[in-house]
Amino acid sequence: MTAMLPDAPTDSPRRVVVRRTRVDLAYRWTSRLAACTVLALLGAIGFYLMRRGYDAIDAAGWSFFTEDKWSPTGGGEFGVRGLLMGTILVALTALLIAVPIALTAALYITEYAPARLRRPLTSIVDLMAAVPSIVYGLFGFFLLQPQLIPMSEWLAENLSFIPIFEVHKLEGTTRYIDGQFASSLFISGVVVACMVIPICCAVMREVFAQAPPGEKEGALALGATRWGVIRTVVLPFGRGGIIGGTMLGLGRALGETIAVAIVLSFNTDFTIRILEGQGSTISTLIILKFGESDEFALSALMAAGLALFTMTLLVNVVAGLVISKSRSGASTDI
Repeated sequence: MTAMLPDAPTDSPRRVVVRRTRVDLAYRWTSRLAACTVLALLGAIGFYLMRRGYDAIDAAGWSFFTEDKWSPTGGGEFGVRGLLMGTILVALTALLIAVPIALTAALYITEYAPARLRRPLTSIVDLMAAVPSIVYGLFGFFLLQPQLIPMSEWLAENLSFIPIFEVHKLEGTTRYIDGQFASSLFISGVVVACMVIPICCAVMREVFAQAPPGEKEGALALGATRWGVIRTVVLPFGRGGIIGGTMLGLGRALGETIAVAIVLSFNTDFTIRILEGQGSTISTLIILKFGESDEFALSALMAAGLALFTMTLLVNVVAGLVISKSRSGASTDI
């Protein structure tokens, strides 16, 4: 007669209890409070702009995004179509100039520069981000603008078949007038590019420095050149950082105010031609019109600020998503 075996105990997952110390709990809740405070401040700014700008948006309706004129005082017509286009053109011009320079600078610092030069070069690039905007504006107005006017005229002469480089000559004349190329969107974009370079370079440099050394050494062992390692390992690994740094630079360029206000002549007309002295940006509008605005005009400025705030916020959110989904984004903070 066989003995009855007792039922084997069923396996069940064991509950792991984490006992955090008071210091750990304090740090955890302090960090959570700081993160919630940042989100609350962001929401408060958006809510304030929406509340203060509601009267102007309600009065203008959809024409707020289709009108070029800006005369809200006394119930006149106003809109941000031309200002939005000018903001975008300045930002895109800055990116087209800044991204190649920032990319090559980041690659040189991480891959080519001797060890004794990497820290000084990094400090110099980071120092550019600490220079006040007004210094860049004065630099662009007094130094860059005279040097860029001949370049603008050359672009207009040779690339006028491209709409953005087209410049209209006065009727009955065969040459451009003096001062026609001064205070243009193109010159403003070059000045903003000087301010965007350190931001883009810092993100790209950080990502390139995290490229797996094993893969780089393996490529070198297989006979790859230095450029081959960069092309097959560093650049694919840092693709998210390149895109994210570019979009963060775009967010910075969209909101630049002082430097653009010094260089750019204020004009709300809609234009896609970046070489003529036309067009303006939303940030320039706010800083120039704020002091002379009545209650309704101030509401209109708040509505324009809300449009700029929303556009900049979307750009930075997309940049964060791009980096977080990339291979290099897991350990990169922006």
